[in-house]
Amino acid sequence: MVDSKLTYEKLEKLKDLLQSYKSVLVAFSGGVDSTFLLKVCRDVLGENCVAVFSSSALSPKREKQEAEKLAGSIGAKLIVLERDIFDNEDFLKNDMFRCYYCKKDLIKKLKELKEDLKINQIVEGSNIDDLKDFRPGRKALEEENIKSPLLEVGFTKDEIRFLSKEFGLPTFDKPSMACLVTRIPYGSQVTLQKLEMIEKAEEVLLEKGFKQVRVRHHGDIARIEVDFEELPRFFDLELIKDISNKIKDLGFKFVTLDLSGYRMGSMNQK
Repeated sequence: MVDSKLTYEKLEKLKDLLQSYKSVLVAFSGGVDSTFLLKVCRDVLGENCVAVFSSSALSPKREKQEAEKLAGSIGAKLIVLERDIFDNEDFLKNDMFRCYYCKKDLIKKLKELKEDLKINQIVEGSNIDDLKDFRPGRKALEEENIKSPLLEVGFTKDEIRFLSKEFGLPTFDKPSMACLVTRIPYGSQVTLQKLEMIEKAEEVLLEKGFKQVRVRHHGDIARIEVDFEELPRFFDLELIKDISNKIKDLGFKFVTLDLSGYRMGSMNQK
């Protein structure tokens, strides 16, 4: 349950904090948190707020399209930064710190852009709930002095969703997102083929109306995670058959359903 009074107090603190930055480059994914942050930054700083979307094989194509649409609706300038993640040898080791290496590479490019545009601060949308999961990318943000104003003010995910709805943002009930490599187990080779298989397999589920989906890539096996409340839909044998056939057509030999449902960071569990 969200305390609306406390939440609006945090909003005022956020506005004051952003005002102190004078100008910001917003790391923008089009997700719940970064969309809310971009909206407030645009309201407070106007044209002194610029959004940057990192486009690579790690993000589904639909997310780039949605980000462009969202930034336009907010009235914010958006720069699309094209990245080749296969140039990052440390990241391709695919160890537990892959997010750290990827974030370091992204921040380097953001800092170059920041200098070119003569902007004071780079900001991103982490909130305090993000601290509950294993996120090595957080270390990179702290090392590079990237500001996390939502975290600094103390916003929870529920509070961000609450205010997003109040502001009329379409992302208020958007499912949590994560880059596609999080579907690949640590130590397994990261390839463009695997990332494309994952993206297309998840599209199959999204087109069937599932909201929170992950397709974990375990070699020949595709392991489906959906919200626990949506699991009963798989009692429909025709639906099972259709989904299984379409995912197998992408190159998987076996398609399985995780009966525990979607869990944030399930690939980190031992």
